[in-house]
Amino acid sequence: MEILQKILDLLQYNPKEPLLFNTGLFLFLFLFLALIYCALKNKLTARLIFVTLFSYYFYYKSSGLYFCLLAIVTVSDWIIGKRIAQTHEPEETDGGEPQNGRSRQARLWLILSIVIDLGLLAFFKYTNFFAGMIAQMIGENFQPWDIFLPAGISFFTFKSISYTVDVYRGKMKPVDSLLDYAFYVSFFPVLLAGPIVRATDFIPQIRKPLSISKHMLAFGAYLIVIGLFKKMVISDYISVNFVSRVFDNPTLFSGGEILMALYGYSIQLYCDFSGYSDMAIGISALLGFNIPANFNAPYKADSLSDFWRRWHISLSSWIRDYIYISLGGNRKGKVRMYMNQMIAMTLCGLWHGASLNFVLWGTLHGLGVCIHKFFSQTIMHHDRHYHPSGLRRFFSVIITFHLVTFLWIFFRSQDFNAAALLIKQLFTKFDITLFPAIVAAYKFVIALIVFALITHWLPDTWQEKIIKLFEKGGVVVCALAITFVIYLAMQVKSSDIQPFIYLQF
Repeated sequence: MEILQKILDLLQYNPKEPLLFNTGLFLFLFLFLALIYCALKNKLTARLIFVTLFSYYFYYKSSGLYFCLLAIVTVSDWIIGKRIAQTHEPEETDGGEPQNGRSRQARLWLILSIVIDLGLLAFFKYTNFFAGMIAQMIGENFQPWDIFLPAGISFFTFKSISYTVDVYRGKMKPVDSLLDYAFYVSFFPVLLAGPIVRATDFIPQIRKPLSISKHMLAFGAYLIVIGLFKKMVISDYISVNFVSRVFDNPTLFSGGEILMALYGYSIQLYCDFSGYSDMAIGISALLGFNIPANFNAPYKADSLSDFWRRWHISLSSWIRDYIYISLGGNRKGKVRMYMNQMIAMTLCGLWHGASLNFVLWGTLHGLGVCIHKFFSQTIMHHDRHYHPSGLRRFFSVIITFHLVTFLWIFFRSQDFNAAALLIKQLFTKFDITLFPAIVAAYKFVIALIVFALITHWLPDTWQEKIIKLFEKGGVVVCALAITFVIYLAMQVKSSDIQPFIYLQF
């Protein structure tokens, strides 16, 4: 009975132990899922119900009873999507002239969808932020309310908004089946931290016959291996053994150590988030679903514009399609284009966190993108798809990487005071003679940073070769590779499971 009770406790929601890809419990549950999933290969409805229920349980293990929010967003937007489609077509009068009333109704339904989704997001994520700002402006003290932030709410609300907007724009027909839509919104690999999968890409795959080729198996296993290695070996080790120590107490460290910590955080954040995306895409592939890539070697970018084409692609393309273009994009003159760009990037910063630090981070990125566009397109008359080559590209990449790295200060710091203190230490306590001592003290951390940067620059062909090896070896090689990276991770991991950074967004 004691063992049974421990199992039941393990399966219940525990806010201190969320169900993550890098936990042993998830591995056990996923193996159980895979067995049932294969057994239901030819029973589509049963398979969809099973995966949807598992996805809701997955969310329950991450956010408790707040899984009800997922159901609210799903049901409301499914109904609204159908109503938009029903009221979108203009109705002809007796005189043969179109009547615009139904189009206005469609717009009102769309507004309702946005209000519900953004209303939930705003309440749980931004209430304390805006209340604190108002209190500060009127000179009142404010104690933040105890409002729980459900995991991944920023991701599944954006996912659902894109569906109703696409239906409104006529890019897709509404989903007839509530089960299909619930499967799409709750699909557990991408539920908590993306990628933000579009309904236009995902929903057509739902009712296709289940077919997992050897290539998909190898591709999925490879991404899981790479994702686990990025997260549990590189990101967690750098964070626990160096980066967190420096950012938490910057006055105890020299400018050289802070510079190294900035490089480390650039790698930590990339490996943490891209590692999650790799695992999410890999797990999806093992279930027979193709999910678009979310990262494309972002530190190879030769400008901030190029960086946002490579970093968190699902979010940056979402911001472009549903905010920037909705504001008018580049269709209303250059001044308006720059304004739209600034608004979009500022909102992108706010999406990442309810803090003025994130707002400033997004605004500075927007300013950088605008400056690059002005210089490249207006001054140099380059095509918007232009990329420098040779030595010019080398220096462009170096400058962009260091600019992105510097701006991570505002992303990582708790507030402006912490960011200012870090910058002060960086520029006033810098002593190049201390570098040999820094390298000696943090040789393993620096080795991982250098290793991550080198592999970041490797051509895509090396990944293709590894995937082919996995494909030739079949299930046995894939399983051995995953087992090996888990074993390796166990050797270097800290005592506690390190949560994924983007789960807070």
